[in-house]
Amino acid sequence: MIPWPKILLGTVVAGGLIWLYAEIRGEGARSVTSKIERQNNEARNAADDARSAYDRCLDGGGLWNFGASRCDGPAPRRGH
Repeated sequence: MIPWPKILLGTVVAGGLIWLYAEIRGEGARSVTSKIERQNNEARNAADDARSAYDRCLDGGGLWNFGASRCDGPAPRRGH
């Protein structure tokens, strides 16, 4: 005689373990995706801030120091 209750119980337990594994794996993937999106947003914000600082420097008559990534004040006048 085939032990159907044991086979059924084993199938249910195996299915539950497979489902649990899939859920844990999916949560890990969502966590990594969220981390990458957060890093991308931070990089975009930093780039926007740097571009704005550069634009403000030039608009104010300054000279941008690329080596130091800052505005060094008004550009020197040549020939005067």
